[in-house]
Amino acid sequence: MVNTLLAIAAGGAAGAILRHGVNIGAVKLFGHGFPFGTFIVNVTGSALMGVVIILLAQMNAPHETFRLFIVTGFLGAFTTFSTYSLDAVTLIQRGDILYAGLYIGGSVIVSITALFAAMALTKGLIS
Repeated sequence: MVNTLLAIAAGGAAGAILRHGVNIGAVKLFGHGFPFGTFIVNVTGSALMGVVIILLAQMNAPHETFRLFIVTGFLGAFTTFSTYSLDAVTLIQRGDILYAGLYIGGSVIVSITALFAAMALTKGLIS
């Protein structure tokens, strides 16, 4: 159990550091007008998730700690959008199109609504 947690933590640290580096680089290249760093991280993280999932499926019994290091740790810290994308694709591949649509649309709408609500609540509590 400790090895598993350490693997996730190490992968998470590496993913978070890379995410920060991409954001810094994107601001230097493109400025602050559009969140290019987040966009780049989300797209590349989703692509990497696709590559990793296929490669892990092809491996002969990949070690669970290795999978957790890469998928949960590294990609989880690099971008949670990659996990969101994988979940959506999994639902589509299963033929659960209704659930996929609800998940895709609901995640965006409910998450943004929750952010606005939390901001308003927090402003109300601290003012």
